[in-house]
Amino acid sequence: MARNKDRGGTPEVSSGSMADIAFLLLIFFLVTTTIANDKGILMQLPPPPEPDQPIVEFQERNIFKILANSNDQLLVENEPYNKPMSELKDEVKAFVLNFGNPDQEGIDTYNSLPSQMKIRAKQSSESSDHPKKAVVSFKANRGTSYELYIDVLDAVQAAYNEIYGERVGITADEFLQLDQSKDVEKRMYQQARAGIPKAISIAEPDK
Repeated sequence: MARNKDRGGTPEVSSGSMADIAFLLLIFFLVTTTIANDKGILMQLPPPPEPDQPIVEFQERNIFKILANSNDQLLVENEPYNKPMSELKDEVKAFVLNFGNPDQEGIDTYNSLPSQMKIRAKQSSESSDHPKKAVVSFKANRGTSYELYIDVLDAVQAAYNEIYGERVGITADEFLQLDQSKDVEKRMYQQARAGIPKAISIAEPDK
């Protein structure tokens, strides 16, 4: 007698545990996947001005102007600039420490500098009056590359950090590593910056 091969109908695969497997895979990928976190440029912004705060007008000589266009070409003090960033840094330092027309506060700042820094003060009437009035202005175009933008800001920041470090007899890197939670290092930090604020103006980019 012939056997009946079709005893239970079409066999089925049990899917009861598929949801558990999918859940475990989801947990695995959530744990192992690295999510990119673009932090951008870390900068400390000034506090918002008071409503009744008067508008401060700056003399042209007290503003060091840096412009960058969409072709990554620089204009520094209204002149085309093709020099390396190290020279831009040195020009910013010379501008900040010019002491062209210091008031009493500027004179006190000048007198507090080490002799090697006093010698480099050009005292030009066409440059900044003293460090507290000196402003470095940087304006870029929306087409300016990220690399150039960072290079310019790094050069300007480095100029100030080298000024601060040299003033207290240390390097710029050592100045940046000062721990203000320690009294001695906090006093050194304050002495380095006294009368020489880091005045960097970053204008909104052109379209």
